[in-house]
Amino acid sequence: MNLNITGHHVEVTPAIREYVNTKVDRVIRHFDNVTSVSVILSVEKLVQKSEVTVHVRGKDLFAESQDEDMYAAIDAMTDKLDRQVIKYKQKMQGHGHDALKHQTIET
Repeated sequence: MNLNITGHHVEVTPAIREYVNTKVDRVIRHFDNVTSVSVILSVEKLVQKSEVTVHVRGKDLFAESQDEDMYAAIDAMTDKLDRQVIKYKQKMQGHGHDALKHQTIET
């Protein structure tokens, strides 16, 4: 998995990089097939903004959050992403079970 963290009008310090890494790892451990993760941290006037795009097989998941504190924005973003990942995973598992229910057994 590739993790790319970039900053727009903000310096990505090692502390922020480590914080984002631990938060994103917590979320994507639900999946085995994550190809890449792109995180963009930005500052616009007094608003701290964080965005993440997770590329999984068959879909791209996107979440963003804004707050006055960068760490709070990252927390909210990962919470949103976590909900999307769980929903997507349940959807993928549900499709597999539906296919098994509709098969007919020939004797």
